[in-house]
Amino acid sequence: MSQPVLGFVYFVYGLAFFNMGLAIVLEGGRAADARLRHALRPLAVFGLVHGVHEWFEMFQALRLLPAQDQAEAAVAWEAVRLTLLTFSFLSLSAFGASLLATNERRRRLSLLVPLAQAALWGLGLLAMRGDADLAPQFWTVVNVWSRYVLAVPAALLAAVGLVAQQRAFRRAGLMGFGRDSLWAAVAFAWYGLVGQVFVPASPLPPSNILNQELFASLFGFPIQMLRAGAAIMAAVFVVRFLRAFDVEARRQIAELQAERLKEAERREALRGELLRRVVAAQEAERQRIARELHDATGQTLTALGLGLRGVASTLGDATGPALKSLRELEKMTADSLDELGHLIADLRPSHLDDLGLPATLRWYAKVLQARVPLEIHVEVTGAERRLAPAANIALFRAAQEALTNVVKHSGARQAWIHLSYDETLVRLDVRDNGRGFNPAETATAGRAAWGLLGMQERVALLGGHFQVVSQPGQGTLVQMMIPTQAAAEAA
Repeated sequence: MSQPVLGFVYFVYGLAFFNMGLAIVLEGGRAADARLRHALRPLAVFGLVHGVHEWFEMFQALRLLPAQDQAEAAVAWEAVRLTLLTFSFLSLSAFGASLLATNERRRRLSLLVPLAQAALWGLGLLAMRGDADLAPQFWTVVNVWSRYVLAVPAALLAAVGLVAQQRAFRRAGLMGFGRDSLWAAVAFAWYGLVGQVFVPASPLPPSNILNQELFASLFGFPIQMLRAGAAIMAAVFVVRFLRAFDVEARRQIAELQAERLKEAERREALRGELLRRVVAAQEAERQRIARELHDATGQTLTALGLGLRGVASTLGDATGPALKSLRELEKMTADSLDELGHLIADLRPSHLDDLGLPATLRWYAKVLQARVPLEIHVEVTGAERRLAPAANIALFRAAQEALTNVVKHSGARQAWIHLSYDETLVRLDVRDNGRGFNPAETATAGRAAWGLLGMQERVALLGGHFQVVSQPGQGTLVQMMIPTQAAAEAA
């Protein structure tokens, strides 16, 4: 093979490993697995340094190194090249050993593997320096020794480590990246078992038999091409399984989002349960207060009114300030009883439990019309469905609050209540012909619209939908829609 072609092979060979190292530098730190993250660091060093080594060999093959033809310079350049070669293989060995370490303690102990290789390599060189048969080709022998002692074990150790990583990918459910790791292991195995066994011919066995010349004669192409092919294959599949970090990051983000959603749903469920309990407690307290007012205060006022009436009857037709005062007190007592009756009805209308929601809405509209100058029309469409008490209470309280807002704020003369039942929804609309308002401005002004919020919360507890439609001068429409199933099953 011509020197320019061989130089190009070295260039591609070095480019593959250098790009692999660069990709690991850019992406390796994103691995969530600390073991893999630590192991990739020496692999990045191997890729970068070994890539530079192959480019160094390219310049040697093309005879482009300064003063390369001079003996002293040639020795210096060869020493630099072999330093790069040995350091790169020690880094590859550190990668494989670190990848096989299953915990922090073993990861630290794995550093002993490249140190032991370096010690064996150094001792071998010391022994070979005294061998006169090896002295004439000393630098070639060093090259061969480095590949036997460092390159072959390092490549095989890297292959075993990548097989272990393939299993880790499979356990994580990343089957495709596991296959990439396995193919990278195959590439490093070929790189070590074949690419680093056929070395330059030297007096050091077995390179005197298994060498580059034998490989070229057997297969018709130089061993450097096989090394370059293995390097390209290893680099491609290592870079491919680096994409697992993106998948892993996306999965972690998805898991985090799912966890946050789950937490939000849990918090919303707790909030809903708290609101449900608050509403239930409010209704229970309203019922208790209504009962106490009816049983205690109502009876007291009734007895007081009857007593005043009896005293007035005893006085007969007598006239005077005393009788007049008695009549006024009797009237005040009767008025107080009426107001107490309205208050009890507002707190907990018994009609809701006895007669149902449509009848209660009609009754409440009639009572309210008697107290305020507002004409209220009640319309019920669809076949009345049996709703749970919580749903009846929620809809009645919402209608009650909506009518209270009409009386207080709208200046309306007429209001309409429309209750409709169908197969999927129970819908309640409260509309008036008052002055209206801008709901968006009310929300942005930061006003505490507690009445609207209360209605919205009650409807939301039943899985319903609440909205207010209004414009200045065009009245207001309050809409409440509750799924029929939710209204029937409400606790």
